[in-house]
Amino acid sequence: MKDNISANDAMQRLIDGNKRYMTAITNPGDVSPARRKDTYENGQSPYAIILACSDSREIPEAIFSAGIGELFVIRVAGNVVDDHQLGSIEYAADHLGCRLVVVLGHDRCGAVDAAMNHDPDGHIKFITHEISLAIGNERNEFKACCLNVERSVKIIDENVDIKHLEEEGLKVVGAIYHLEDGKVEFL
Repeated sequence: MKDNISANDAMQRLIDGNKRYMTAITNPGDVSPARRKDTYENGQSPYAIILACSDSREIPEAIFSAGIGELFVIRVAGNVVDDHQLGSIEYAADHLGCRLVVVLGHDRCGAVDAAMNHDPDGHIKFITHEISLAIGNERNEFKACCLNVERSVKIIDENVDIKHLEEEGLKVVGAIYHLEDGKVEFL
C-alpha cells in the first residue's frame, strides 16, 4: 500500500472540514487551475475514501471542505456495497494509499424510504433489497439509515482483500450526514 496520512489524521481532516462547511457560503476546497494542473501532472493522492449515497444534496467534497484530489468518492443510491464498490475501495486503498474508508449515509434517504415503504420495480430492487437486508423490520427512518450504513461497513470489513489492507492500517467507519444542518455524525 502506498504511503499516505494515517486513518486518524484523515478522520480529523474530515471532522475539521465538516465544521468549516457548516458555516460556509461557498466551498473552501481548492479547485484552482493550479490544483488541477498539479493533479494532472502528479496524479491523485486522496486522504480518504468516501462511499456515499447518490443523493444530490449529499456532496462529499463540499461536506468535508475538500478540493480536487483530496477525496476518492464512490457514489451509489443508498450507499450500498457490491463487488464494484469493493473493487474501487481496494484500488484507492492499495494503489493510492488511502487509510480511511467512510460509508456516508444521510437522513431522509429516498432509497431507505423505498425499501421501507414501497415495492419498486426495475433495477431499483437491487438497491432496496440490500437495504431491506440491513434494516429488517425497523420502522424508524433515522435508525434504518444508520442500520444501512452499518451493514455496508460490515460488508467492507468482512471482505478478505479489505481485511488484508486493514492489517496495514486501513480503517472503515460509518457516518450519517444530516441534511438540515450539514453536520456529519460519525457512528
